[in-house]
Amino acid sequence: MSSDASAPLDGAVFDQLGQVSTATLATQLYKRGIRQPFLVGLSPVGGGFDGFVGEAFTMRFIPSREDTDPVGDPYRTGNVLQWEAVESLGPRQVMVVDSRNDTSAASAGDMLVTRAMKRGAAGFVTDGAFRDGAAIAELGFPAYARATTATTRPAAFHVADLNVPIACAGVAVYPGDILVGDRDGVIVVPRSLAAEIAEPSVEQERLEGWLQQRVRDGQPLWGTYPPSAETLKEYEEWKSARQEHQENPEHQENAERPENAEHPENAERPEHQAQEARA
Repeated sequence: MSSDASAPLDGAVFDQLGQVSTATLATQLYKRGIRQPFLVGLSPVGGGFDGFVGEAFTMRFIPSREDTDPVGDPYRTGNVLQWEAVESLGPRQVMVVDSRNDTSAASAGDMLVTRAMKRGAAGFVTDGAFRDGAAIAELGFPAYARATTATTRPAAFHVADLNVPIACAGVAVYPGDILVGDRDGVIVVPRSLAAEIAEPSVEQERLEGWLQQRVRDGQPLWGTYPPSAETLKEYEEWKSARQEHQENPEHQENAERPENAEHPENAERPEHQAQEARA
């Protein structure tokens, strides 16, 4: 089933998806029959960001041809869809380019990526290459690509279409799908599943963080990962205690006050200290 780009998503869904890793999302999608939603081979450009969450705005490349993309001024070939795409981007949208996994020329350079950033886009993703990789890295803007090249786009590519279903790194991407990026890479969440997996993904992160600490403390994998029924019971007890403390932080504070000790009359109150000094 294709994603319905017109179906609205609550802002909380974006917030929750932004709290979890691409690995967690891959697991949640696998449980729902989506086998391989990760854009294998793409890497973040620069280290000035942790990730992003955004709605797909797609761009499809085909090979350039001499009669439609003549050699000469690469910025005046008449193929202006790339400029139209960038100038159409809005907040929470991420540009996703189908470059056919071809890195022989650039999908974009720093000018277009910078403009996307200034328009409030969430990110810029291609299964091809960027030009001006060092300049893009300095932006601190979520950008992902397979490689860096100096070769300009018209040398190899013609922008054929916008906001149509594409393949990016071998994964189907429909306009409006939700893309989530982290330092490992980018994953595609079908829009129709985004709200369904958001909260379970946050809970999975919480559980696996707890399990990770147990493994670091020396616990064996057996019974820990994946967790046994007994381990899950311990986790639920820990979670309940943690929630209770968060809801009633003063309870623990009161328990630690001197007046709640076994002999409150011996607490080191100012007046008690003054009486001892007079004695």
